[in-house]
Amino acid sequence: MPPKQIVISGSLAYDRIMDFPGRFADHILPEKIHILSVVFMVDGLKEKFGGTAGNIAYSLALLGEKPLILATAGRDFDRYEARLNELGLPLNGILRIEEELTAGAYITTDQADNQITAFNPGAMNFVSGFRFEGIDPGNTLAIVSPSGLDDMLNYSRSFKKRGIPYIFDPGQSIPAQPPDRLAEMIDGAGMLICNDYELEMIMKATGRDQNQLLEMTPTLLTTLGEQGSRITTRDGEVRLSAVPPVQVCDPTGAGDAYRSGLLKGLAEGRPLEESARMGSTCAAYAVEQYGTQEHAFTQTEFWARYQAHFG
Repeated sequence: MPPKQIVISGSLAYDRIMDFPGRFADHILPEKIHILSVVFMVDGLKEKFGGTAGNIAYSLALLGEKPLILATAGRDFDRYEARLNELGLPLNGILRIEEELTAGAYITTDQADNQITAFNPGAMNFVSGFRFEGIDPGNTLAIVSPSGLDDMLNYSRSFKKRGIPYIFDPGQSIPAQPPDRLAEMIDGAGMLICNDYELEMIMKATGRDQNQLLEMTPTLLTTLGEQGSRITTRDGEVRLSAVPPVQVCDPTGAGDAYRSGLLKGLAEGRPLEESARMGSTCAAYAVEQYGTQEHAFTQTEFWARYQAHFG
């Protein structure tokens, strides 16, 4: 059978990164915190492409896939649109909201690695409302990753209604999700993927332990950073090692890259463990570069690295 069409529900965002040549603590007076008014003069600004859907789609493009992105974007989307065109990715699942800006994260880091981040959801506050005409449920694999809360709920419902298997990836949306909606999106998913901290948050929010979560979804895939990842099913648990990076530059985006490799393997019909190893391989490339879409590799290089670590 041909590889499945991959559908990614998630966010598109600009990451605007600034470095402050000092320490925030030296400019904040504890006794005046109730009337805080500070200005941090930064050493320039770097704009990077980001967002969960964009990040996952980027690494999938490196792996030879053309996933369909379901997301919203704003009137300043032109630069991102050009990038997606360069990658050969379809744009018909992206709804442009002309009265809004594309979602943006404004991240300032001081010399002690403290961060102050402001996030403007902008167009992400709107539903993308993709209609699934022409999508073959039997030849489609989807992921619901962090984006607008309504999009996450609507698409998880749509995938279940249409019989499209999907991975649920709540990530940073967990604190904002009402517990009943979080449970609804897990229930019926083909897999729940998160890191170990997020898993604890999910269990606390839903009031369910791992065994109870496995009554709602057949697979829990937990990423563990440099410790690798863990696949938990009703039959037991399997631990997988991480692919060591050549250098650790920036772990941001490694989780999205992991999901790209995982989706690539599953879309090709590979076993879950092999697909998870592909995820680990892809994540290593992301860790080695600053930014979530700055890494690059050929498919030959990817498989050589996979074989070098996993044999």
